[in-house]
Amino acid sequence: MGKCNMQEKNIKIGLVGFGTVGAGVAKIILENTNAIASKTGLRLELACVVDADLKRPRPVKLPDGLLTNDLNRLLNDKSISIGVELVGGTKIAKDIQLKMLAAGKHVVTANKALLAEHGAELYAAAHKNDRCIAFEASCAGGIPIISGIRTGLAANDIKAMYGIVNGTCNYILSNMTSKGADFADALAQAQQKGYAEADPTLDISGGDSAHKLAILASIAFGSSIEMKDIFVEGIQLVSKDDVRFGGEMGYVLKLLAIAEKDDKGRISLRVHPSFISKENRLAMVDGSFNALSIFGHAVGNVMFYGRGAGMMPTASAIVADIIEVALGNSATTFKNLNLKPHAEIAGSIDKIDNLVSRFYIRLMVKDQPGVFAQIGKVLADNAISISGVLQHEIPGPDSTVPVIVTTHPNKQDKITAALAGLADLKAVCDKPVCIRIVDIPEDKE
Repeated sequence: MGKCNMQEKNIKIGLVGFGTVGAGVAKIILENTNAIASKTGLRLELACVVDADLKRPRPVKLPDGLLTNDLNRLLNDKSISIGVELVGGTKIAKDIQLKMLAAGKHVVTANKALLAEHGAELYAAAHKNDRCIAFEASCAGGIPIISGIRTGLAANDIKAMYGIVNGTCNYILSNMTSKGADFADALAQAQQKGYAEADPTLDISGGDSAHKLAILASIAFGSSIEMKDIFVEGIQLVSKDDVRFGGEMGYVLKLLAIAEKDDKGRISLRVHPSFISKENRLAMVDGSFNALSIFGHAVGNVMFYGRGAGMMPTASAIVADIIEVALGNSATTFKNLNLKPHAEIAGSIDKIDNLVSRFYIRLMVKDQPGVFAQIGKVLADNAISISGVLQHEIPGPDSTVPVIVTTHPNKQDKITAALAGLADLKAVCDKPVCIRIVDIPEDKE
């Protein structure tokens, strides 16, 4: 044991942001120092913790003198080699990361919004200062998905990714599926359980999932992806009736982050509610858990699954990044993170109108003769072929009945035109509901 201790390398860390996740990081470093040292030969030392609030109680007690509201204490301490940014947001956090890089610190962050919106600028600053940015915790909490794609699947031409990457939305949709809850009640319960923020807009709008998709797709496809490349549709308007009707037809509703690349190199990037087969493994991902199903040309299908958020799972990924940086592994992988400039791939990003998919369409119609013939004519006029039909006899509001149609694969622009035609029918009493049916490929022997 004595010899082992002689070989230990002391690593000083500065932490900026002492909220929930920051407290988790401090807890792991303070309580697991010896275990980490015995496994890695690295003795992690928390040198300072920077936060604007010095008095708020936290679930972890810091040694006296560690907590400060002065960022310069971190920046000016040459013995601190790694700065961890857990402030969140984009403006202040970006300034902090740039200052840490300029001061010669490697950066570890969980800030997906910042990387999705300003990643190219930050990566350039890191390269200029001969430092690295490690961001394993930015996309799926404790799931090691970044390293999985960047190194574990490096030999593969990645063809597609289908991910449940927002625990708030998955918890809401799971409750709507299993308990028949409506959206408002499921959201309220998610907030009560701590799975949703007081202002859940970024989650339920699909924005958080899009930030994560931008990061994951950039690594998977080796290209700089921008937020404008991603079509985003949230779950705010999802009805428990559609969840139920879809279930009767063999589907489960999930908010999916999808990245696909066809044989011609065209890339489709989108976040939207998606009906998937009940038999697919992603359909079985319940509650606040995350999962990502990836298809590579050599490996076939691999799936990552686990807790995608929370104090300790996210802190686990951050400390793992600290260790990888300290070992020198992150510097090597970051130096070889060669992303094509966005200008080179912008022409390969497909528009949502070109998407070919199957669709679920629900219409609330007057219960009168000839209605289905009118619906069929509008669909036929737009060259849309019907795959299945479900009609409930139980009257809805104003003596209307729900008619559900599923289509064979067709282009989004044709479906959009058909929806406008259906909405104009006098027998249709409400705006048609349309949800994409995503046929995730199967990896069979």
